[in-house]
Amino acid sequence: MATRTAPTLADIRAAHSRLGDVARITPVYSSETLGRLSGRPVLLKAETLQRTGAFKIRGAFTKLASLNGAEREAGVVCASAGNHAQAVAWAARELGLRATVFMPQDAAMAKIDATRHYGAEIVLVGDGYDEAQAAATEFAAGGATMVHPFDDPLVIAGQGTIGLELADQLDDVETVVVPVGGGGLVSGIAIALRELRPELRIVGVQAAACAPYAGSDRTGFTIADGIAVKRPGELTSAIVHDRVDEIVTVSDNEIAQAIVLLLERAKLLVEGAGAATVAALLARRVPGEGPACAVLSGGNIDPMLLTEVMRYGLSEAGRFLSFRTKLEDRPGELARLSALLATERVNVLGVEHRREGLDLAVAEAAIELTVGTRDEEHCQEILQRLRDWGYRVERLR
Repeated sequence: MATRTAPTLADIRAAHSRLGDVARITPVYSSETLGRLSGRPVLLKAETLQRTGAFKIRGAFTKLASLNGAEREAGVVCASAGNHAQAVAWAARELGLRATVFMPQDAAMAKIDATRHYGAEIVLVGDGYDEAQAAATEFAAGGATMVHPFDDPLVIAGQGTIGLELADQLDDVETVVVPVGGGGLVSGIAIALRELRPELRIVGVQAAACAPYAGSDRTGFTIADGIAVKRPGELTSAIVHDRVDEIVTVSDNEIAQAIVLLLERAKLLVEGAGAATVAALLARRVPGEGPACAVLSGGNIDPMLLTEVMRYGLSEAGRFLSFRTKLEDRPGELARLSALLATERVNVLGVEHRREGLDLAVAEAAIELTVGTRDEEHCQEILQRLRDWGYRVERLR
């Protein structure tokens, strides 16, 4: 393969042979719930169940397995926010190579710990992927082979093996929806499917806060850190331009709601980048009405972020209700309110007293409560009941 030449279907088939049983053939599931909410049949390609928890093992192992003796002796280096780091570390361990990984200082601890566990030397540098990539490039000048996360023909070919699987697994499907960061995943899939299933529409999804393929120059924070790439690769940009039908964007709020739905209804733990495809379908931004297959690219979400996302998603769905009211500041008033809420089968999850900073009388206290509810209709019922009981209520969430 030439260094800057896009891989062919033959290259992807060769990558499939090189991978052997290293990469699992991940399943495709249907989801009645997501289909109902999106208005079209929805299938899920669960790369969350791949080794190291994401699709990246396909491209990383393909690249490392191609190195000659001298290159293996010199070791490898890469930059990554997490999933590529884990994949390179795992592949290097399996092949007996030394790996150095540059990661952003704010990378998720779950991904840092996993990468270290696989045996790589980790260097934390910069605020994002681009700074880590610059540091890795400088390190590679010392002789180590750079394993680029997306702008490398061998890496793209490895990711393209997903396209081979989809061609066999999908029957009556109109559209394949793929998350897009640097573009390696969607490039590989598009190359394979354009040859094997040319009738399929291929739609890429980016986080609105960082969406250069969609023509945006914004580079803000996103919970979809796996696709937060400011500058796409030259090779991947050309492939995406030629073979991908459309790029759409989704907000972090939409991604968060997709994460919650996937966990609660599909029983799949999916990180922000992977859930972006489902978010796009739920927001009805993917053209067409026929069956769509969403590629869930990874499941390595930081537990702290997952906690925040779950609370947000459940609040948006009306499963939490937070409100403020005023009570006479004397014993028994909070117990009385709690008893009234108990008659409505409401579970109090949190209570906070406020006696300053608000417009309160001398003998008053503000109480902020978070309660568990069934849905938004139930939230409205509880708020009305509180007013009926004589409480002045301000909804906080």
